[in-house]
Amino acid sequence: MSPTSRKYRRTALTGLALGPLMALAACGGGGGTDASAEAGSGKGTISVWAHQGQKNETSALQNAVKSFNSSQSAVKAELKLIPDVDYTKVITATAASELPDVMEFDGPTMASFVYNKKLAPIDTYVSAKTMANATDGSKAQGEVDGKHYGLGMYDSGLGIYGNKKLLDAAGVKYPKGLSDDWTAAQFTAALKALKAKDSDGKPLDLQEASGYANEWGTYGFAPIVWSAGGSLLKDGKAEGALDTPPVVSAMKTFQSWKTYVDPNTDGNAFAKGRVALSWVGHWMYPAYSKALGDDLVVLPLPDFGNGPKTGQGSWAWGIGADTKNAKAAGTFMDYLLDDTNVTAMTTANGAVPATKTALAKSELYQQGGPLQLFSEQLAKPCGDTDITKSCVAVTRPVTPGYPVITSKFSEALNSIYGGADPKSALEKAARAIDQDFSDNAGYKIP
Repeated sequence: MSPTSRKYRRTALTGLALGPLMALAACGGGGGTDASAEAGSGKGTISVWAHQGQKNETSALQNAVKSFNSSQSAVKAELKLIPDVDYTKVITATAASELPDVMEFDGPTMASFVYNKKLAPIDTYVSAKTMANATDGSKAQGEVDGKHYGLGMYDSGLGIYGNKKLLDAAGVKYPKGLSDDWTAAQFTAALKALKAKDSDGKPLDLQEASGYANEWGTYGFAPIVWSAGGSLLKDGKAEGALDTPPVVSAMKTFQSWKTYVDPNTDGNAFAKGRVALSWVGHWMYPAYSKALGDDLVVLPLPDFGNGPKTGQGSWAWGIGADTKNAKAAGTFMDYLLDDTNVTAMTTANGAVPATKTALAKSELYQQGGPLQLFSEQLAKPCGDTDITKSCVAVTRPVTPGYPVITSKFSEALNSIYGGADPKSALEKAARAIDQDFSDNAGYKIP
């Protein structure tokens, strides 16, 4: 499947097309004691469920399972693939007792599955070596109240791809890296300078054709909130975090960029040189690199006062809460998360390796590599609560209430982009989020 196809971009947005998310918030059964898997013998057959995404990614996973089964005789893994568009709905609709020993899940859905007792802590069953080798971002995404419920093979990140030839022609100075980030005002000034040299006056791609009232809206542009010193949720409340004056001001700036945006309905605005800047993630590098060659530069998102920020997080692996053989499940996860399999998977899908050793050896993401920026960002994780000026990669809120958070924020973002008053839109979203949390006793996970 072509990396530039629309379906690939939906998959590569780290599971961002999460239509079934809203169903998660409505699930019952949460709030009891923590689910704890049975250790079992560590031998025998285990069931493994995974999403079926792009062809190369699926092949890498199938090869990993086949290799695991042939590498030893104590445990046999049986893989079941479920189409990515249905995957989260299937997990949501399946009783915990019918779920597999090992299952993949999209990062933001994890807390809901923990809340509904479908995932068990993995700390006892995954080796200390595997846990220590996981990147901090991967561990942050998979952690609830000090316990880990998932680890990923790969992570994600955002940046701005620039066309050096067009930037230079417009006399635009741009960052050389994280330590040289541009302010929001400098970014806006760059757009103005580029507009003057652009044939249709639209030098920016914001992936508008993907729409913003969806997970791309949250993943792609919540970094503006974080960079302005705000948060989608703080201490269990959105009011006073999402709708602060600095966030409102930042969203007004975002709104002002619309006049510079190419709709990019063909998905090729940047690759064909119609725009000089493209706000998107690591997944577009193969197509962009092929199109621009040495003219491609990779830049951080603009700083709205609290430092540049990026989203992070992706698909991860966990252990089913009702498994009777968690030791064997842990053995499989240890194998899946070794350098050989992580490298094979990230070579197949172009994502950022989520283990320290594979990341250090990656030609794309290692120091001096063309996508070094993404690994530097992930090396400064914020988690989902302590979003300081010195950290960069922010985990989407780890809470069972995330489906409502992302729904209400992305709706507000979309309306702001369309011309709505930012203050009113953000206040409305904050009230809706807080009402949902109040109705569900804060989605506390014991």
